[in-house]
Amino acid sequence: MNRFYLSLGANLGEREETLVQAVSLLRRAACDITALSSLYETVPWGKTDQPDFLNAALALRTERDGAALLAVCMDIERRLGRQRHEKWGARTIDLDLVYSPDEECHTVNLQLPHPYLTQRAFVLVPLQEIAPNLCFYGKSIDRWIHRVSQEGQQVRRYRKGNTWKKF
Repeated sequence: MNRFYLSLGANLGEREETLVQAVSLLRRAACDITALSSLYETVPWGKTDQPDFLNAALALRTERDGAALLAVCMDIERRLGRQRHEKWGARTIDLDLVYSPDEECHTVNLQLPHPYLTQRAFVLVPLQEIAPNLCFYGKSIDRWIHRVSQEGQQVRRYRKGNTWKKF
């Protein structure tokens, strides 16, 4: 079984319900979800003239490799109404593979670790909740979070732990 960490986000429509549906669809796709963070609300990153996001992180195990899991995630995004109009634009759902202790990948379609992993508090904070001992690029997740918090990135807990897990 391969282990992956995903970042989930939504800033259009029924954000929380869409995230719940995405997790449910991942489960139905034979992914064993081993950890799921609280929900966090964050301001947009990269392109800031859009609604705030709800974000979460999850850990899963699957027989799939990263490329196959990415295909599953993109299908789920499509099924939940994601339309790709512009880079970093508003979206109903975003499922990003951000890290795997079992696979490193550098292709046109998939970068593992995710190229912006260490730059985004909305990824790091939920990820720290479910995997507090993670290290990448020679630094602990705590050190990466400290760095982005000094840049002013803020993440607010929206809903704690199991209170949003309706699946």
